[in-house]
Amino acid sequence: MPEGPEIRQTADMLARALQHRDIEAFDLQHASLSQSSHAFEGHQVTSVDCRGKALLTQLSSGFTLYSHNQLYGVWKVTPRGKPLKTNRRLRLALHTQEHSAMLFSATDISLWKTDEIEEHPFLKRLGPDVLATNTDAELVLTRLLGKSCRNRQLSSLYLDQSFIAGLGNYLRSEILFFSGVNPADKPRNLNEAQVQALAKNTIKISQRSYRTSGVTLPKKYRPAIKKKSGRAYEQNRFAVFARAGKPCHFCATPVQKSIATSRRIYWCPQCQPRSE
Repeated sequence: MPEGPEIRQTADMLARALQHRDIEAFDLQHASLSQSSHAFEGHQVTSVDCRGKALLTQLSSGFTLYSHNQLYGVWKVTPRGKPLKTNRRLRLALHTQEHSAMLFSATDISLWKTDEIEEHPFLKRLGPDVLATNTDAELVLTRLLGKSCRNRQLSSLYLDQSFIAGLGNYLRSEILFFSGVNPADKPRNLNEAQVQALAKNTIKISQRSYRTSGVTLPKKYRPAIKKKSGRAYEQNRFAVFARAGKPCHFCATPVQKSIATSRRIYWCPQCQPRSE
């Protein structure tokens, strides 16, 4: 599933293609939009934002389109009229004079009045977005040490969208690694330096992934990435994620893998010892 950095990049892509441009045509294939022509016809997209892994496309009609890619959904933007070869099922298409923005395969789509969008059940449960401009290390630190989080294992906490929205499986492993903390630890077991590092890296690694399209390993530690796909790419862009049995880039200890909260997690036993 795409994580916060990938969803924010999608929001950026949609904003470049749609924002402040007239919707000249549209195709509403998803059942939830079958009676919603009035929200699109003769209107513009006024903004595209994201909250965690959900995209919010605001319209001048006073409505906001909510969409969540989940595992299979994907947005594509092409020049208007250019054919797109895909076997995916179209859910929604918005056409401006220059571009077409098309949502394929997603199932979690709905239209809300903009002044009621915060009542969406998913959005109501979310914590602060990890890449929002008002989310900083101090806020993360406060939440880490808060009553609802300080006694939880980090491996579980860092997948909980009510803690910080937008974190996911690869970010979980990478943030914990760069912070030097063990997935089995709890915030209350960390010393001051560790919890400060964790709060700082929650923001830093997420922002790095956003800037680099999913690369969390600093450039000096990774070989040249020639192709942005395949197993070699996955192993070269991360410090520990998807690198079970491979030597840690920092200490050469074999990276470990286990299952936590039904998802795979990776760590270095040398760089991330359990707290006493």
